[in-house]
Amino acid sequence: MKVINNFSFTVIVGFVTLFIFCVGGDRLSAQTVWLDQLDLGAATQGFGTPRSNKSVDGKPLSIAGKIFERGFGSHSESSLTILLEGKALSFMAQVGIDDEVKGQKPAAEFVVYGDKKKLWSSGVMHLGDTARTCSVQLAGVQKVELVVTDGGNGNYYDHVDWVDAKFETTGVTKFKSYSPVATEPYILTPAPKAEPKITGAKVFGVRPGSPFQFLVTATGDRPMNFSVNSLPKGLKINPQTGLITGKLSKSGAYIVTLQANNAKGKAVRKFRIECGDKIALTPPMGWNSWNCFASEVSADKVKRAADAMVKSGLINHGWTYINIDDFWENHRGSKDQSLRGKFRDESGNIVPNSRFVDMKGLADYVHGLGLKVGLYSSPGPWTCGGCAGSYGYEEQDADSYAKWGFDYLKYDWCSYGHVINGLPDNDPAKVSSLSYKGGSELSTAMKPFKVMGDYLRQQPRDIVFSVCQYGMSDVWKWGGSVGGNLWRTTNDITDTWVSVKNIALDQDKSAPYAKPGNYNDPDMLVVGIVGWGNPHKSRLKPDEQYLHISLWSLFSAPLLIGCDMEKFDDFTLNLLTNDEVIEINQDPLVKQAVCLQTMGELRIYVKELEDGSRAVGFCNFGLDIADISYKDFPKLGINGKFIVRDVWRQKDISNIDTGRDELKLKVPAHGVVLYKFIAAK
Repeated sequence: MKVINNFSFTVIVGFVTLFIFCVGGDRLSAQTVWLDQLDLGAATQGFGTPRSNKSVDGKPLSIAGKIFERGFGSHSESSLTILLEGKALSFMAQVGIDDEVKGQKPAAEFVVYGDKKKLWSSGVMHLGDTARTCSVQLAGVQKVELVVTDGGNGNYYDHVDWVDAKFETTGVTKFKSYSPVATEPYILTPAPKAEPKITGAKVFGVRPGSPFQFLVTATGDRPMNFSVNSLPKGLKINPQTGLITGKLSKSGAYIVTLQANNAKGKAVRKFRIECGDKIALTPPMGWNSWNCFASEVSADKVKRAADAMVKSGLINHGWTYINIDDFWENHRGSKDQSLRGKFRDESGNIVPNSRFVDMKGLADYVHGLGLKVGLYSSPGPWTCGGCAGSYGYEEQDADSYAKWGFDYLKYDWCSYGHVINGLPDNDPAKVSSLSYKGGSELSTAMKPFKVMGDYLRQQPRDIVFSVCQYGMSDVWKWGGSVGGNLWRTTNDITDTWVSVKNIALDQDKSAPYAKPGNYNDPDMLVVGIVGWGNPHKSRLKPDEQYLHISLWSLFSAPLLIGCDMEKFDDFTLNLLTNDEVIEINQDPLVKQAVCLQTMGELRIYVKELEDGSRAVGFCNFGLDIADISYKDFPKLGINGKFIVRDVWRQKDISNIDTGRDELKLKVPAHGVVLYKFIAAK
């Protein structure tokens, strides 16, 4: 009996073991996949580069004084998608804000989504908060997304960490991080034809007595000759270059006909000259040094940028301004001797640093290429970078800019916060440019810009005035009244999807205030080689760049390139030379597009054009392709029979009757379809 019992026990144990193996075998063979082992380059984030086992600044991961060896250092707003295919059991991590931003006031919230459903949230976290534990069950989940939002106060200094982050799996040892946004560049705009086509603005504003400079631009084979019929007295055109110069003494509107001829044919276009109080009747187009060179700018680099605008052919598409940002002045604390020197001469006139020994000569050089030139200053005692500002010397600075021959001034708030708050004259980098005591008082917000705006208007030449104070106090409501031609509506842009998306989605509120001579400025274009002194290809994916250019054109925004123009690739050059896209931006009606319909993550922007047509941007802010048949045309104000033209591809694609037809749309993730609806005759 004893033998039988032992045998029975052995059999029972065997069956139990077999049962456990069959039922729970996956558990017994579970593996750990660490988050830092994945390709973190697929992540999008608001600033910097995703890092494995380091903070976003490249330091050891540290939360509330505790160091962690493993994890993912990022910057809100950020998102990382991982394909699990149902093979993950759970995800565990500690989350928090990295200690490296000590002295700042970041706030962020960590969120985990599984197949688009929110599975866990940390709640809003602040600097110094102890790391919070994330533990999420993932059985059956196909795709997980790790998201960090900005906590409601903007994403400044939101350095965020996912530490000790790992997946428990059903036995797989590797997962794939995933970006549904295409990474390979592709070209849509066809090459210009050999015969002439006149491009650029269709209207130009100038004040009586101011020097007149307008370049008739055209694509087509060279050599090319230019002429103007009915050109008013006081103006002349150079037939070889197309440059119109001179002065108009009387106010009035003049309708002329531009003509361009080459061996392959000729092109004509009506052009309106308005001599009066308004200038910059279409959004300024050009280049700014900051996003490329930052503090390393020099006269030589500015000249080379101007040469590149000509050599690349951008000049033939209406690109006009070469703008010098900060660091042409002397700096008060730099160790770089090229930035050291007296700030002003004995008469109080601003003294450029040794990189810019001849400002008038530089302006003349740029003008000699048919281009215009811009400059930068601050209403405070110091610029954002710590160079000499204009406070107390506004009249003298305006006089200097005009005598040198500059055509554009960007006036950046920065250290004016010292002035109105009565603060010590500390490093301007330590002063917030985004808030100030009494900020709700319009007089406080307007005063420094009105002072400079008045002095600029007293000059004997036209100077476009860019008010740069980041959208404080609803600047779009009063920017024109202080002499501004354009005003920033946002904080500085970065070459990230988060930055472009957030800026774009915030533009509707200012749209009613755009009009000829007055523009909402969502900041510069972040395409090509950018870097703020650390050159790299824009982190925006190709579809994101198409969306970026399309929206800024729909917004009637100033188009200021921020890249190194000596290093154009074919993709970037193609982006910036589509004349039909540019024409939407330069439309004389200056009716800023607004979003008229939202369908999930698809937002539809409509811009009315002077000829009665509509430019429509179907903009996909989501991570899934928008594949739809669209028929809600009345919601877009489009009724009747239309020719639908694909603006990027420059071809007609359909004839539709909006009362009965549908339009097939396939909009890529983070991408755009830009159409023009032209009434059918």
